[in-house]
Amino acid sequence: MKSMITIIKEQISSFYLILRLSAFEMKSANNNNYLGSFWEILNPAIQLAIYWFVFGIGVRQGQNITLDNGEQAPFFIWLVTGMMAWFFVNPAITNASRSIYSRLQLIAKMSFPMSAIPSYVIMAGFYSHLMLVALVTIILQFTKFKISIFYIQLPYFMLATLIFLLALALITSTLATIVRDVQQIIQSAIRMLLYLTPLLWHTDQLIFKGWDLTFILKLNPLYYIVEGYRASMLGTSWYIVDHSGLTLYFWGITLFFFLVGSVLHLKFRNRFVDYL
Repeated sequence: MKSMITIIKEQISSFYLILRLSAFEMKSANNNNYLGSFWEILNPAIQLAIYWFVFGIGVRQGQNITLDNGEQAPFFIWLVTGMMAWFFVNPAITNASRSIYSRLQLIAKMSFPMSAIPSYVIMAGFYSHLMLVALVTIILQFTKFKISIFYIQLPYFMLATLIFLLALALITSTLATIVRDVQQIIQSAIRMLLYLTPLLWHTDQLIFKGWDLTFILKLNPLYYIVEGYRASMLGTSWYIVDHSGLTLYFWGITLFFFLVGSVLHLKFRNRFVDYL
């Protein structure tokens, strides 16, 4: 618990620095591109077009998705509101996991807490995420899924995503610095999560030989995040309350990751430079 409190204090004391470094990180990522930050929108748009064509037109033959409240939604609308969260989570996990070992030489010359490094890398992706959320919100205003009172859940799910990513990054960035093979494991796991999260196919029921295996998919914390984004933007339910069991499970997993990550990070960070 002491380790967790220490990390929280470091995040608070370094908050202004995290914001400045994340802004610089986002600028430098697109500095050499003619289109600059526009790629943060263009890349997801290209991927969405491919997924919609393959899964929406090819696999589902253009059939609609039945939402939790019984309404019908076009596959593209269902797809984009879920993938919006994925386009933030996917690069955040991979970039944060290598954030420390890729900056070890810089760390030796800086005086800020090392726990701030994964934080500002995650925050750099969050700015692009906000732009994508704003764009999707505008697009939805031209459909029947307009802004509703359910949108007040959205900041909660954004914050939940940030905290979960930081908790996970404390573990992965520490392990990836000590054993570089961990980065390859993370990249493989991310590829699997694309299909084990309700992003490209509807997981209301997963029946195998008479057994409903949907609960296995719900063990994935990203399930809660993605479905929470959809419930907020499509106005299907008060997801936090209506799925209170998933809410408690998500925060339990996040707290566990944060506790383990804090202990690991504080135990090894004074020796990170030894792994150069």
